Amino acid sequence: MNKEIFRDERLKSSYIRYRHPSGLTILLYPMEGFSTAYGLFGTNYGSVDTCFRRAGEKEFTTVPAGIAHYLEHKLFESEDGDAFRLFAATGADANAYTSFDRTCYLFSCTSNFDQSLEALLTFVQHPYFTEQTVQKEQGIIAQEIRMYQDSPGWRVLFELLGCLYENSPVKIDIAGTEESIAQITPELLYTCYNTFYNPRNMVLAIAGNFDPDQAIAIIEKNLVDKEPVEIERSPYQERREALRPRADLTMDVALPQFYLGFKQRPADTEADFLRQQFELEILHELLIGSTSACYEKLLRAGMINSTFGTEVFSGRGFLVSLFGGESEQPEAVQQALCDEIERVKREGIDREDFLACKNAIYGRMLRTLHDVEDAATALLGAEMSGLGLFESIGMLAAVTPEDVTRRLETDFDTACMALSVIHPRG
Repeated sequence: MNKEIFRDERLKSSYIRYRHPSGLTILLYPMEGFSTAYGLFGTNYGSVDTCFRRAGEKEFTTVPAGIAHYLEHKLFESEDGDAFRLFAATGADANAYTSFDRTCYLFSCTSNFDQSLEALLTFVQHPYFTEQTVQKEQGIIAQEIRMYQDSPGWRVLFELLGCLYENSPVKIDIAGTEESIAQITPELLYTCYNTFYNPRNMVLAIAGNFDPDQAIAIIEKNLVDKEPVEIERSPYQERREALRPRADLTMDVALPQFYLGFKQRPADTEADFLRQQFELEILHELLIGSTSACYEKLLRAGMINSTFGTEVFSGRGFLVSLFGGESEQPEAVQQALCDEIERVKREGIDREDFLACKNAIYGRMLRTLHDVEDAATALLGAEMSGLGLFESIGMLAAVTPEDVTRRLETDFDTACMALSVIHPRG
């Protein structure tokens, strides 16, 4: 098994990466002085992966929206019972989540690490789907979908994505719709599992209090041999501009909630895409971050409150600059942000402000190295983005004001902008 040790002397930190012969990438980050261990077993597969084919197949397979999330739920169920009972026996906490472009299974423990890691490897690698169990899950997930439909924060995001995107699956709820999940069968679940839950498409990251040699021994013992799979995801045609400029909805909220978004074209390579995200994150802080003059002005005027925030919303095939929160005047906030963008384009970026914003983001990245859960998550995320963790941190450190200026010119076109607002009833 190919072993590499990555060290960063400035950060006084190191981690181990193994390339298993199966294709699985294993990342180990022992942390002295911590009592907890955190394991994360992830596959590069999420809700946007609805059309794909494996090497050698002529036709693409199209699956119902929400199937990645459905599969995540069903993996916890085996012929012998619920996987949670395995972790109950070790005293570990276990969970899982599905995002737009990945699915992860995890545990956290303060003791019995070996047994907990073995439990994680066991249930993720042994699917068990039947007609009866699949149908039983439909009611549970349908209820979850309805719950999210009643969440203003969730609805305002997906209303915005529906304005920005015409064809991308990112505009569809991660859990799918009640209609789409009704089409899911055991055969489709096995097709998705056998395609995406292949070691070559997966990463195992562990951080905290554990013995790396013992972890490798457990992984070697419990990894299931599988034939390598090459996956091709079907591209979808998407216009550069927003599909429509606005969406309005009425729900039971005390104050209007809004999201303003700029649809952006992801860079072509993984490294360039990650750099683009760092540049946008700095721009968000400069334009309307909590220490910016624009933020202070809007806050004093009562146009925003402490709920306001920004996010670089990104994943495989999609990228949006998000700005949102509660406001009685979302249109005025939109106009103020557009004015600020034009002002900075005219006057240029203040280098002191730039350094302050970049250093704040850099500091947040470094803090992840001192939290067990954050460290494992960052390791897995960096690996799935095509770069190592230290390489990613170094990439952020290398961003210049000129880089951010170019990004401002290319990625904030008002033709690619949309506004989503949830209004109070009555």
